Amino acid sequence: MSVHSEIGIIGGSGFYHLNLDVTPDDSPDYLDLPTPFSETVIRLSLEKLKGGHVYFLPRHGIQHTFPPHKINYRANLWALKEAGVKKIIAVNAVGGIGANLVPGSLVLPDQLIDYTWGREHSFFDGLNSLHDHVDFTSPYDDKLREVLISAATDLDMPIIKQACFACTQGPRLETAAEIQRLKRDGCDIVGMTGMPEAALARELNIAYASVALVVNPAAGLSHELITIEKIKSVLDAGLTDVRKLLSTSLFKL
Repeated sequence: MSVHSEIGIIGGSGFYHLNLDVTPDDSPDYLDLPTPFSETVIRLSLEKLKGGHVYFLPRHGIQHTFPPHKINYRANLWALKEAGVKKIIAVNAVGGIGANLVPGSLVLPDQLIDYTWGREHSFFDGLNSLHDHVDFTSPYDDKLREVLISAATDLDMPIIKQACFACTQGPRLETAAEIQRLKRDGCDIVGMTGMPEAALARELNIAYASVALVVNPAAGLSHELITIEKIKSVLDAGLTDVRKLLSTSLFKL
């Protein structure tokens, strides 16, 4: 199929298939792309929606094969770039730190703090060029965020328009003391896949924004233990809203 799309969606935990408004006759085509950063190809699905075509990539794999610290972020972003993607909307499952960020909340972060370590975080390793120092003052693209805010308004969907995303290493969840530290640092939500994804997109000159779904109160902020069963129940309901938001946003891109 000779179709070109400039829009890519990266799915997070629980979001392994796009399943927006595809009809039975519009099942996705697949594009397998080799990259310099992986021995295997990266598979993108090209899906036809009411607003056009979009590439979709589940960052964890369709069977959640890759934990956050083992995701090949460089290969994923390189493949999207090779496919011609110029705008990415990433979906992240996160814990809520701010008092108003209860499970089910949708958040558009505008800042982040990177607490990860040991990940391949740049395409420019070893080149020692001043041109490789990209400006990352504002890690998320303002125009993409405005589109998402406008779509939420059209849907009368509550959304948190500003937040600082703390990206931790994982795969374990944080301690209560670590969450208090993140809170003191000014973080509002916490997840494990925000970086280096956002920075790699910036290095490739791809506009990037995140839609974060709060799936649990962060550690120590609730009397209840964090369980996968509770997280899954929030994901099932929250991803319905995420899909509506994405579908409406595509008409505006």
